[in-house]
Amino acid sequence: MCNSKPQWYVLYVKARHERKIEILLKENQIETFLPLVKTVRKWSDRKKEIEMPLFPSYIFVKINLKKDAHKVLSVRLYCFFIRFGEEFAKVQEYEIDSIKLLIKMNVPMKVENYTPLLKVGKHGRINGGVLKGLNCEIIKADNENKIVVRIDSIKQNIVATVPLSSISEVAI
Repeated sequence: MCNSKPQWYVLYVKARHERKIEILLKENQIETFLPLVKTVRKWSDRKKEIEMPLFPSYIFVKINLKKDAHKVLSVRLYCFFIRFGEEFAKVQEYEIDSIKLLIKMNVPMKVENYTPLLKVGKHGRINGGVLKGLNCEIIKADNENKIVVRIDSIKQNIVATVPLSSISEVAI
């Protein structure tokens, strides 16, 4: 029998199916958290305040992964756990509590992708897209996301704009 303590994991679900899947998960005795925020939607003839998921397509589930993963994944075919490499994405209890507190405050909020700020002058490697695997030097690390690819053999530099989220810092 598995005695490990349940933890929060991130489940990815089909877009705009978050509430339906949350209901199905709860029916299977799975503890869930679907953070919803109020937002105003405008149509040509009216405005309406509606609740939308703070993290579209994400539902947090508190489970013992080895014991309950099959119950979660059996709910719908278009659910899967978010992973970072080989590791399943875990969320700490205090992070869930912080999100709940922010939601209770009922203040305007939006989610932005977290990108660690790369330092100018550091070297990096591009991890995605058509430039994947390319080494580069960071020349600007702000909204413009500019990098330099140095081709020493011909004494030339290429300056490109690449999302910072696709670059990881490397030691050279």
